[in-house]
Amino acid sequence: MLDFITEGMFTVRDDLTTVPNIASWKESEDHTVFTFKIRPGVRWHNGDELTVEDWKFALETIASPDYTGSRYYSVEMIKGAEAYHRGETDELAGVKVIDPYTLRITVNSARVNTIDNLWPYPMNKKYFEGVAVKDMADSDQVRKRPIGIGPFEVTEIQPGQLVRMKRFDNYYKGKALLDGVDYKVVGDEELTGLLEDGSIDIGTVPRDTYSALQQLDNITLMQSAELSYEYIGFKFGHWDESARQNVMDNPKFADKRLRQAMYYALDRQGIIDRFSYGLGELIETPIPSTSWAKIPDTEINTYPYDPQKAMTLLQEAGYTDIDGDGWREDPQGQKLIIHYDAMSGNATAEERTQAVMQNWRDIGLNVQLNGGKLKDLNTFYEAVENDDPTVEVFNGVWGLASDPDPSGLWRASDLWNYSRWSSERSEELILEGVQAKAYDRDYRKQVYHEWQQLINEEVPMIFFAERMNITAVSKRLQGVRVNSISNINEPDKWWIK
Repeated sequence: MLDFITEGMFTVRDDLTTVPNIASWKESEDHTVFTFKIRPGVRWHNGDELTVEDWKFALETIASPDYTGSRYYSVEMIKGAEAYHRGETDELAGVKVIDPYTLRITVNSARVNTIDNLWPYPMNKKYFEGVAVKDMADSDQVRKRPIGIGPFEVTEIQPGQLVRMKRFDNYYKGKALLDGVDYKVVGDEELTGLLEDGSIDIGTVPRDTYSALQQLDNITLMQSAELSYEYIGFKFGHWDESARQNVMDNPKFADKRLRQAMYYALDRQGIIDRFSYGLGELIETPIPSTSWAKIPDTEINTYPYDPQKAMTLLQEAGYTDIDGDGWREDPQGQKLIIHYDAMSGNATAEERTQAVMQNWRDIGLNVQLNGGKLKDLNTFYEAVENDDPTVEVFNGVWGLASDPDPSGLWRASDLWNYSRWSSERSEELILEGVQAKAYDRDYRKQVYHEWQQLINEEVPMIFFAERMNITAVSKRLQGVRVNSISNINEPDKWWIK
């Protein structure tokens, strides 16, 4: 809904590069001081003019000791943010207002992706006057009467059902073409009928309804690669909370030939076609296909479905069937059982999981569903995050940011590095990708190409597919454009035919 009612100081283009929107900027030579200029005359829905005080207020809110959301990483690079967050000072030292349209932000160190990570959305400071940070999430300003600077303004909220919006006539880019938008919550089972009878003009389509929607002649199905990928991870160890480090102390998957064999053994395309209606593109690295940093497939191994190659790798690594029971023992001659975890949630989840495990069983690996059943989302991630010792191989999904920096998911110090894998060279490359030399885009691209080649060879996880987002659009609704960021782009240009 926020895509209709508000905008950021900068925006992300289709190729995932960040560019000016309301604010432009200049960097100091050492890349630690950013001077932002915002355009004058931008109005909030209540008539107030946007100033940099509103952006500063948002940054202070997220840096506050009382802020409990998940966005602190978007301000932690600002000088003084840590002291402010700890309550040691009442001033965010790195943020200075020069005039109503000029803000200077100083960061702790030069990083090539500072702009990509910096929080870009303002909050109307006057509108939140008297509301403590700890009370904001449940305040009327958030729950009942939110305001923004976008092309539409909220007129009514029915919690859990509907947000009604009308055109904001003082929108800084000019009046939107539509009179208004009703944003509705509907069940997946209702969606096809509502699209068919014209009750809904646009909606994100669950995969289970894709086939039925293909039969409708009054809608168009638009596809875009999501900023996310499905993967199958290996557990290499655990998270040491006291050291805040991943520890690689599980030797079960130490031989990369076992991991590579399990990659070759998967008929990924067949599984996508059979259980996901073909809605997915095979990937071999964790950088999105739409990113400028994605390495060409010609420069890496694409791990085609090749059971024979998988079995050859297992033989070479010493995984052989010694006792003739049809299952391979490990190189020490011990029985090898691999536990697999996956999530419930859609109509094909059970069959799909069995197909994955059968691919591995076909090459002699005794793979069993951990606990004998699929886990719901919360139970699954609780087990994976807490390194439940029964979790060995697991099927998950990661959402990504627009910048290709792997920090947050792949370093030894990253809690979200659920595989608990790291290597010295990976750490070096991740660091190189954000340091001074990386301000040269060609150099930075080469660093990420080398990092992807390393990941592709080591196989700390099997990259299953890049997911596709499907948007159903009524043929009477014009001007809709989808990309990997969103299916709501420039809604002020939407119109009814």
